[in-house]
Amino acid sequence: MKNTRQNAILQVISSQDIETQQQLIDALGNIGVASTQATLSRDIKELHLVKELTPQGKYRYAAAYKTVVQNNADRLKAIFRESVISFACAQNIVVIKTLPGLAPAACSAIDGMDIRSLVGSIAGDDTAFLAMNDSESAERFFKEIEGMLR
Repeated sequence: MKNTRQNAILQVISSQDIETQQQLIDALGNIGVASTQATLSRDIKELHLVKELTPQGKYRYAAAYKTVVQNNADRLKAIFRESVISFACAQNIVVIKTLPGLAPAACSAIDGMDIRSLVGSIAGDDTAFLAMNDSESAERFFKEIEGMLR
């Protein structure tokens, strides 16, 4: 019940601009999910929802994942700057050479990011293989790595 309600909350705030808890209760009710203000308040806290400013100058509830993604991006940049020796793109595979022992850290940081075109990664001691959806995705990520190392 709780997971279903919290998933519904995330669905609603991603598809609508919700300013108040009452608007959220009403929107949940419209999709058949009943909630009290007290329960909703606990859900907001557990989901780490934040209020963000919209382009129209109003506030709306949003998931705080953007901060996590930014922190992961900063962490990845730091790992790359300190450990990457070279990198190459071979069709849909990106190969990253690191200092000894640091390929698992690079893969872990990459896996923690929301890279939709990443199929998976494999790390050895000093080499990481990143399988991307296609060659274009691999090339785009390759260019992102170049940007991180500048």
